[in-house]
Amino acid sequence: MAATYLFPLSIFFIVCTVAKATHPGLILTVVNNCPYTIWPAIQPNAGHPALERGGFALSSLTHRSFPAPSAHWSGRLWARTGCIYAHGRFSCATGDCGGRLECGGLGGAAPATLAQFTLHHGHADFSSYSVSLVDGFNIPMTVTPHEGKGQCPVVGCRADLLATCPHALQVRGPPHGGVIGCKSGCAAFGTDELCCRNHYNSPQTCRASSYSEFFKHACPATFTYAHDSPSLTHECSAPRELKVIFCH
Repeated sequence: MAATYLFPLSIFFIVCTVAKATHPGLILTVVNNCPYTIWPAIQPNAGHPALERGGFALSSLTHRSFPAPSAHWSGRLWARTGCIYAHGRFSCATGDCGGRLECGGLGGAAPATLAQFTLHHGHADFSSYSVSLVDGFNIPMTVTPHEGKGQCPVVGCRADLLATCPHALQVRGPPHGGVIGCKSGCAAFGTDELCCRNHYNSPQTCRASSYSEFFKHACPATFTYAHDSPSLTHECSAPRELKVIFCH
C-alpha cells in the first residue's frame, strides 16, 4: 500500500516545485513614451541595494523591465533629461546624480519628478508606491500596478507642467533656453516655512503654500509638500508588475 501512494505524492511534489520555480516575482518596468531619450535613475534607501547599477539610458518609445528584489526594498526612481557626454564628463540638465550615468546610490538634483517605492512589506506582501513633486517637476510620470489586490490605483502626474510653471519656479536651459524644470517653493526660496524645517517640521505647522497648490491643482494624485496627505501612498498586495511611465 505504501508504494501505491508514493508515486502520486512524488508527482504532486514535483508539480508544486515546478509551479513555485516558475511563479514570476515582482517586475519593475520603466517606459519612455517621450519623443526624446531619457536617463532613468534609481536611488535605494539606506541599507538596500542599487537596482540596474542606479541608472541607464532609455531611448524614445522603448521600455526596460527588470526583477525587483525578492525581499523588502525601498527607494526612489526619477528621469534625467538633457544628458550629454562632453569633455570627458557626463552631465544632465535635470535630475543629475553627480555627473554619472550609473548613479550607484547617489541622489538626483532638483527639480525632478519622483516615484517612491516600498516593496514587499506587511502581512500581505504589500508594495507601496507614490509620486512626489516635493522636489519639483521635470517630466510627466505615472505609476501603474498590474495584477495586485487592494489599493492599487494609477497615480502620478500626466500634465506637462513646464508649459504652465510660474515664472519664479522656472528653470531654463542655457543659454536663454526654454523651461526644462519647475522648482518647488522650497528650492526656489529656501525658507523654513516652505521647506517644512525647524518650527514648521510637523503636520500641524507644515502647510500647503500657493506654490505647492500649483502642483496639487494640476496633479492631485501626488505629494506636493513634506507633510502632504499620507493617503497618497498606496498599498497594493502582491502585484506582478509596477510600471513607471514617462510622458503620456
